[in-house]
Amino acid sequence: MRVVTYNIHAGVDGYGRANDAVDHAVSLKADLFFGQEVWRGEAVDQYDEIAGRLDLRGQFVALGTGDRVTAEAGGRGWQSPLALLRGEEGLYFDERRELTAHQRASRLSAKGRESGEWGMALLTNREILSLDVEHLPQLRRDKVSRSIIVARLRDEGRDFIAVGLHGAHLTHGSLLQYRHVARRLDELSESAPLVVGGDFNCWRPLLRSVLHHYDTGVRARTWPAWRPHSQIDHLLLRGEWKVTMRRSSTGPSDHRALILEATPL
Repeated sequence: MRVVTYNIHAGVDGYGRANDAVDHAVSLKADLFFGQEVWRGEAVDQYDEIAGRLDLRGQFVALGTGDRVTAEAGGRGWQSPLALLRGEEGLYFDERRELTAHQRASRLSAKGRESGEWGMALLTNREILSLDVEHLPQLRRDKVSRSIIVARLRDEGRDFIAVGLHGAHLTHGSLLQYRHVARRLDELSESAPLVVGGDFNCWRPLLRSVLHHYDTGVRARTWPAWRPHSQIDHLLLRGEWKVTMRRSSTGPSDHRALILEATPL
């Protein structure tokens, strides 16, 4: 079974230039796909596209609503060097936090803008026994909400559990959410193998201080994709698994994808 986690940044860069991140996600040919920053808009539905092209089924969870820009020219690199100060120009969310003055002006003048939902997905071609969405406590500084997707699946007669998430940044207090996630995962059946996948926005050593007793499925730097210095995307394993391949993959997103071939035992 091929397990993939990939943050596709809604198929645009920080300037709002469209790219082929969805094509790259499809090319990885996942049997179990954890997708983050998946966009469902007025003109584009990346969840349906990935599911349809790979013949997968599953769950999408909207974490926020906003605007996506797809036709800007932009500058060099992924986004403006000033993006950390004035905000990026590809995606806009103002449900919970106000946009900067620069973002308000750039959104008004943007070309190719569409409204929609920004969220995460769990998709699979394995038998689905159950699918549940559980909302996490809201962080005051976070611009969107957060949830986990808990799926009970069956692979060739062996039941296992898959959990997908997209965590907030550490500066927003995500460790508080991960403590909640750790308690929830401890409540799940300890007899069934478990895989947790997603963009945690958290370094592996710090994450392991909260999520104990998990093996690292793939150890690779994932961010930023073009010259990664940190692993903030993870595939974590608990229980008995036979792993036959682990690697990362560079596509047009600002995150690298992680790919794991493993069988629950």
